[in-house]
Amino acid sequence: MTNDDDHRGRRVRPENVDDLTVEALGSLSKALETTERARGHLYSFHQLTGTADLELDRAVALLGRAGHEEWAALVEREVLGRNVIPGHWTFQVVESYDRTYYEPFKKVERDAVEALAGGRPHLYEAEMKERRRTHGHRDHTATPEETP
Repeated sequence: MTNDDDHRGRRVRPENVDDLTVEALGSLSKALETTERARGHLYSFHQLTGTADLELDRAVALLGRAGHEEWAALVEREVLGRNVIPGHWTFQVVESYDRTYYEPFKKVERDAVEALAGGRPHLYEAEMKERRRTHGHRDHTATPEETP
C-alpha cells in the first residue's frame, strides 16, 4: 500500500482537494499523455527517416550498377544524409523537443500533482473507475488485491 491508497488499497483523494482541482489535474495529465503520444510519433519520424536514409545507400549503389551514375551521384549529393530542417538531423529534433518542451511539461505535471493532490496521480481516473465499476462483480474489482 502506498500513500496514494486507503486501507483497502484504493486510490483516494486528500480531504482538502475539491472536484474542480481533480478535474483540472485530470486534464493536465490527459494533455501530458497526448504529448507522450506525440513524442512517440516524433521517435517514429526519427526512425523512419533514418531507415529511409540508410536505404538510400542501396539505391545509390543500384543506380550506379545499372549505369545511371549521374542519378546515383544526384541522390547521394542532394538527399543522402541531408538535414531534415536547417542544421538538424532527426536525432537533434528529438533532443530539442525533449529538452525544450517534453521534460518541462512532465516536471510541471508532476509538481502540480504533488502540490495540489498530495502526490496522488490519476485521481480523476481512479474516481471514474469507482463510479463505473459494478461492485461485487469479480471482473470489476477496485484493486488487483481484491481480484478473486
